[in-house]
Formats: sequence, structure tokens, C-alpha cells
Amino acid sequence: MTEDVISCENTSSLHRVAELMLSHSVGSVVITTDGDPYGIVTEKDLIHAGYQSGKSFAEIPTRAVASHPLETIAPNRSVQLAVKRMQEDRIKKLVVVDGLEVCGIITHQDLLNHYGKLNRELQQTLQERKQRPESSRWR
Repeated sequence: MTEDVISCENTSSLHRVAELMLSHSVGSVVITTDGDPYGIVTEKDLIHAGYQSGKSFAEIPTRAVASHPLETIAPNRSVQLAVKRMQEDRIKKLVVVDGLEVCGIITHQDLLNHYGKLNRELQQTLQERKQRPESSRWR
């Protein structure tokens, strides 16, 4: 999970979103309404909006492009659930929120970067389950 989430208000233009993406080297910006999470704009959204509208980014309001409602997950949920949600919803970015506070974002790249560690932890858990006596498995 990336904890440093970049955001801007839905009244901003796509030019501002593009500036934030470039200056922070990120592929998405969480869009807020009065500080509360509202939606997300990704690099792909920028490209589509610019191409389809034929307008400059400064002329396109962020609220017209942002994916809404925002797909979120609570910070105490499992990685497996996050992966399942991303697959089912066909999304590459899942925003982690605690109430209305954005805590982070999980991306496909995060999952790829940590795949080895996650796989080792899963294998260790499976091995530990196999080693437990049969009677203690259901307690």
C-alpha cells in the first residue's frame, strides 16, 4: 500500500491533476469534495478525456472525468480481499479509507512489488496449518 496519496478537489481542472501526477510521479489522484473522498482520476482517464473532448486539460473539470463512486477498502481488510475486489471490479487502484479519511492506495504495482513476500507468507501459513494436530485446527 502506498500511504502518500495525492488528492485535489473536484472543482479543479484536469490540468491541475496532470500537474500533481507529474510532480509527485504518481499514476492517479484521489478527487475530494469538501475534503471527503469522492472519486479518482488515473493517467488513462486523462488520456481518454483529452482525446475524446479535443479540449485542453485546463478546460476540462475534474468532476466530469473522475471515476465515481470511489472503490474503497478498510485498512483492516486482508490482501486477499483487496485482490478479489480489484479483480471483480476490474480496477487497478483501490483506495484504503478509514471512515472518510484516506489512509492509502493499493495498486496493481504494489501487489506485483510484494508478490514474493505475500507468496512466502501464504506458503508459511499453509505449512503451519499442516503441522498442527488435527484436533487443534477447529478451536
